[in-house]
Amino acid sequence: MATIPKRVSERLSKETGKFQRILKGASDRDINESDTVVIVTDMLSRVFGFDKYTEITSEYSIRGTFCDLAVEVDDNVEYLIEVKAIGLDLRESHLRQAVGYGAQHGVQWVILTNGIIWEIYRIKFDKPVGHELLTTFNFLDLSPRKKEDQETLFLLCKEGLSRAAIEDYHEHVKGVNKFVISAILQSEPSINMLRRELRRVSPGLKVVTKEIESILVGEVLKRDVLEGDNAEEAKARVKKASGRVLKKRKTKG
Repeated sequence: MATIPKRVSERLSKETGKFQRILKGASDRDINESDTVVIVTDMLSRVFGFDKYTEITSEYSIRGTFCDLAVEVDDNVEYLIEVKAIGLDLRESHLRQAVGYGAQHGVQWVILTNGIIWEIYRIKFDKPVGHELLTTFNFLDLSPRKKEDQETLFLLCKEGLSRAAIEDYHEHVKGVNKFVISAILQSEPSINMLRRELRRVSPGLKVVTKEIESILVGEVLKRDVLEGDNAEEAKARVKKASGRVLKKRKTKG
């Protein structure tokens, strides 16, 4: 994670607590979507550091189409922001217009928020266009001075743009997640390692790799890490990495 400049850390510490009180009061009053947009606009400025008059715009919102707000820096749209009323539960279906517009115009990131809950999505420029959840956080649960919580907020800060904070975090999440770990555990080197360890625990034990693989898939790993696009993508990534290692060994040999 990129180092947070001192002045940004001080701003986050000061403004986070302030907006937690504002959001709590707004939630108690159950304000509508328009009023929530006003608060989110102020948060983008005061917490995340964007210029309220030149870098935060609603020009991409036409009768509720596309998105409510956008952050635009140096004529580049960095984030599209879909805002819902503070008391409304967020759903992926709320993203549809913003994701479609973002994909059409090359905008990588979409934020869905009701002021309290913030969800950051990355648009996948596939056919068909898709999106993946990068991270989510509850603004009211953040500790203003806690390093980890400030790092979460820094992903969306203006200062984080120049340091590619959100891209770096995405690379980390892509490489360290339950699907990749599951794929590694199912790989041949891991199965062989487990076989060696089992024989060490029980000397003379006869165990074949197929048996270990069957137990892993059938009894140890959960179905959600074994099936679906994310699981297949992780397996392909692990297989590709193993292929690179094997090729390097052959080259050295």
